[in-house]
Amino acid sequence: MPDLFDPTTLGDLLRVASAPDFPRWQEQIHRTGGCSDPIHLRGWTVTQDRATGEILHRYRTDTEPGGRLRIACGNRRASRCPSCAWLYAGDTFHLIRAGLVGDETKNIPTTVRDHPRVFATLTAPSFGPVHNRPAAGRCRCKSHHPEDDPALGTPLNPEKYDYAAAVMFNNHAGELWARFTRRLRREIALRAGLTQREFPWYLRVSFGKVAEFQKRGAVHFHAVIRLDGPLGPHTDPPRWATLDLLTDSIRAAAAHSYTTVKVPPNDKAGYPDGWALRWGEQLDIRPIQAFDTGHDITEQAVASYVAKYATKSAEVTGTLDRRIGELAELDQHRVPAHARRLIRACWDLNDAYPERRLWAWAHMLGFRGHFSTKSREYSTTLGALRQIRADYRATQQRQALGFPEDAADTTLVLADWQYAGHGHTPGESALAASIAEAIRINRETAREALLDQPAMEGAAA
Repeated sequence: MPDLFDPTTLGDLLRVASAPDFPRWQEQIHRTGGCSDPIHLRGWTVTQDRATGEILHRYRTDTEPGGRLRIACGNRRASRCPSCAWLYAGDTFHLIRAGLVGDETKNIPTTVRDHPRVFATLTAPSFGPVHNRPAAGRCRCKSHHPEDDPALGTPLNPEKYDYAAAVMFNNHAGELWARFTRRLRREIALRAGLTQREFPWYLRVSFGKVAEFQKRGAVHFHAVIRLDGPLGPHTDPPRWATLDLLTDSIRAAAAHSYTTVKVPPNDKAGYPDGWALRWGEQLDIRPIQAFDTGHDITEQAVASYVAKYATKSAEVTGTLDRRIGELAELDQHRVPAHARRLIRACWDLNDAYPERRLWAWAHMLGFRGHFSTKSREYSTTLGALRQIRADYRATQQRQALGFPEDAADTTLVLADWQYAGHGHTPGESALAASIAEAIRINRETAREALLDQPAMEGAAA
């Protein structure tokens, strides 16, 4: 948020707030949820009756503030746009939760709760000792680090830390996950006495996962892994497909030699050995319990956890949340030393392995995969959830214009839109941030009131 005490920001804020079209500008920003970087559009739309051709409604952006319509940017990163990231997190929460408890409106049966499912975390190997907060005792540097200590995750000896291997692991993490899921199916089939050809007739492995960056700059994956029948969540898995079988198969798949990505050596660039990249020894697998069982790893908790990290990136290490043009930008933005070395490793490796596009993904410390992914049959899709929201808003719009309920089938919409820019001026940015904060407070107040309602009803009784 811009500094309100800055004369430029304050002057621009007064200009925007005193403009005659300020109420309409407020309305636009409120509809975006207080978006930090809205997309600006110019254009028009016409709604006409399909049968008669009669014009029922016209809209042009000529009368809007600045002649533009502002819509939400839709960025998932909380560091770029908190309001759009909140919406993305909400969609991810419902996607993951539907795959755990079922949701008939999303075509996921509630019987899915009875399928074997675990919450698994696959981590990166060690690239060198780092400052940490062990459960018992002190860090290897003999200190007790507070939770907010910037030294956490940084190497004890940066000169011996394997920065090249660290960014190479991040860069190949997506391929490691793909190999893991393929091997997992094989491990389950081996334990069930099935061939690979027979396996799909009995069982399907479904998952939803999210990537998270540790403070040391290494990516790891949190995943909900579920066993379904051959047709996905609508069919039950066979009785032999137990929770123990799933857990044992995950451990075997993560440790198998197949789940290793070999990067070829490059003698000319100074990497004569290449790399054999694989998962770290720390593998956490926990069964997911129902909401009311008193356990920590519940359906609600898992969905909330995954949604939380779906909006984050590598910023926990101090890197930038956008692509880097030149190394000089690291000085300009005061990037911490550890993140700087990881980014520099991407620069050094880029020419030796151009197909990996390490410099293009240096701001992600080499990671080039999707932060949130799922298998086809795990649950609904983000696209489907967004379409439901778009249909709801379209219905609201038709009702506001007084159109009949069947207007979606009896009318034709013609439109022409052109991109006209994005973002806010400094004053607009400050005002948009205040709108976003007001929306957040109202949302939390409504949620607290909803949670308190059963207690109030009980007291009244």
